[in-house]
Amino acid sequence: MKLSKTSPKIIISGGGTGGHIYPAIAIADEIKNRLPDSEILFVGALGKMEMEKVPKAGYQIKGLPISGIDRGNLLSNLSFPLKLQKSLKLAKKILKEFKPDIAIGTGGFASGPLLWQASKQGIPVVIQEQNSFPGITNKLLKNRAEAICVAYEGISQFPTEKVHYTGNPIRSEIFKNLSNREQAIHSYGLDPEKKTILSIGGSQGSRTLNYAWKSDLKKLQDVGVQLIWQTGKLDFDKIKTELDGDLKGIHITEFIYDMKTAFSAADLIVSRAGAMAISELSLVGKPLILVPFPFAAEDHQTKNAKALVDKNAACMLTDSQASTELVNTALDLIQDTNRQSLLSENLIRMGKPNATKEIVDILLSKIK
Repeated sequence: MKLSKTSPKIIISGGGTGGHIYPAIAIADEIKNRLPDSEILFVGALGKMEMEKVPKAGYQIKGLPISGIDRGNLLSNLSFPLKLQKSLKLAKKILKEFKPDIAIGTGGFASGPLLWQASKQGIPVVIQEQNSFPGITNKLLKNRAEAICVAYEGISQFPTEKVHYTGNPIRSEIFKNLSNREQAIHSYGLDPEKKTILSIGGSQGSRTLNYAWKSDLKKLQDVGVQLIWQTGKLDFDKIKTELDGDLKGIHITEFIYDMKTAFSAADLIVSRAGAMAISELSLVGKPLILVPFPFAAEDHQTKNAKALVDKNAACMLTDSQASTELVNTALDLIQDTNRQSLLSENLIRMGKPNATKEIVDILLSKIK
């Protein structure tokens, strides 16, 4: 792509959760790799995790006093109109000072005021939607965007002529060309001759998955199936104490930092159904059981999971089903090699390894 400007000024907004922040950082990294002289500014929400994560990734960020709508406590929303008004005013000031050539939003309430003001000022706006069911902010901004990059096909809430099916922007090199399975399993102190399940419940862990494994752990041990079990911080100490050293064939950990080794060791993966997790797992291509978090906004994790199930690319258990059926379902699948192969083949077909490149191509093409 030929650009008339090799040092564009680009503003990126999104946050509230890692699912909005890490795609934004992946996009920024791709821009910097291509155009080292570009200027990038992030805009997030004060007090949210992007205010810490973005500077750690090497980028400047400014915060707005915006907050999301609390569906569980309506009284807490009384201050929302004032926060929105202040955020719109500050966003306008940031745009006036930075003078971006384009703005991109990766979702979450943090991106709303900034992209709204950018569109009013005639600055081109691009939206990146991670989930199969769009969030409130992106639905509100759909008519103001020049392009909308999506990770799932057939999202009816967006204007068809603006939609680009790119996939989610991730650091794909982490999830491709996995390391040697035998060495990976040895690194966890486990036996390479035995089938191994990897359970990942998100950065905070999953109480549903934790209790399901704990209640039926002996079934795994009796048939010689191993488990790499990421519990999350909240349950780790309690579970380890309750197991009382009965960890034959089990590697239990609070958090997994080296995901590439964990993916390499796994014959089967059990995971929540966040959009970014699914995008990563599609590149890994291992047989997959998804257990959507039932309290995600507008139940979007269930919609994410069903998009894979409909293409025979994953199995799904509801949260309530997982409590009693997870271990039996996992054992049935890990012993069914034909079913595993079919799921893996279909899952890999859904992977979008060039998503970040394609999104940046679209972004740069919209610079006037």
